[in-house]
Amino acid sequence: MKRHILLVITGLSLLTGCRHKDLDILYDDAGSVRVVFDWRNAPGAAPQSMEAFFFDSEAADEPVRFQFAGRDGGYVHIPAGVYSVIGQNSDNTDWAYRRNDHDPNLFEIYTGDASRLDALGLNARTLPRARGAEDERMAQAPGLLYGNRQDNISLQVSSLEQKVTLFPEEVTCHYTVEVRDVENIQNLADASLDATLSGMAEGYLQGQGCATRTPVTMPFTLSENRSDKTLAGHFLTFGECPEANHVHSLIVYMVFSDGTKRYQTFDVTDQVRNAPDPKNVHIIVSGLNIPRTIDSGGGFRPDVDPWESENIDLKM
Repeated sequence: MKRHILLVITGLSLLTGCRHKDLDILYDDAGSVRVVFDWRNAPGAAPQSMEAFFFDSEAADEPVRFQFAGRDGGYVHIPAGVYSVIGQNSDNTDWAYRRNDHDPNLFEIYTGDASRLDALGLNARTLPRARGAEDERMAQAPGLLYGNRQDNISLQVSSLEQKVTLFPEEVTCHYTVEVRDVENIQNLADASLDATLSGMAEGYLQGQGCATRTPVTMPFTLSENRSDKTLAGHFLTFGECPEANHVHSLIVYMVFSDGTKRYQTFDVTDQVRNAPDPKNVHIIVSGLNIPRTIDSGGGFRPDVDPWESENIDLKM
């Protein structure tokens, strides 16, 4: 079957597919095909754009990609055939990388390297790592991601409208971290702290509907609530690696005005593994001590001074 890159016009947006070939002639055109995103599994979702990948069951080449403004879908033209279709949001996905996108079973979304921490500006490659996670890649946290796959979509040569319906649901997981009873929290001086969580899944297999098995460490920021003597952070992940036995260590990094660097490690493995809802994981730790004012604006040598460490045993 001869393949073509195709155009979709939705509203005022002109969007293109993945490959560039002659668009003047369509061979075995299936006619008017309507792609519908049914949001019954995520009724509150409001992505600004969506995309659909059509994988021809008889061809091994790359899929035909269509992009749509808004969340509802639109009309496409595509050669007749039997397809597997993967749909996902395409807005605010500068963080997203794809690989193995020639195969619907291996189609993966993952994130790039985290080079520096946001609050303290530390070089992520030089940070002390959790025991057992020294070889994990320091990966950016993902943004909000929805997805769905439908198979055996048969599109015939027809003058009648044909419809392809996808049912996206959120595939990213929400992780919140709460550090309670922070000693000397007033010494933060309105600064934020950086933290990391190890043993997170590197990516998500849209075609299989599950996280990948490779673990990474993901950084995030903790902000203070001085009245409650707490630090809190929220970030997105792809969740735990399936069928894995990774330790999940939470590390909080601190750099002080005299150049001293300190980090504290909390083993939160049980809280992650036993979370009532793996899509919404809430981690609670205590025992963090802030001995001096943090100078988050510089004046220290983070790549030279040694790190001081403390491991906190949690009694949960």
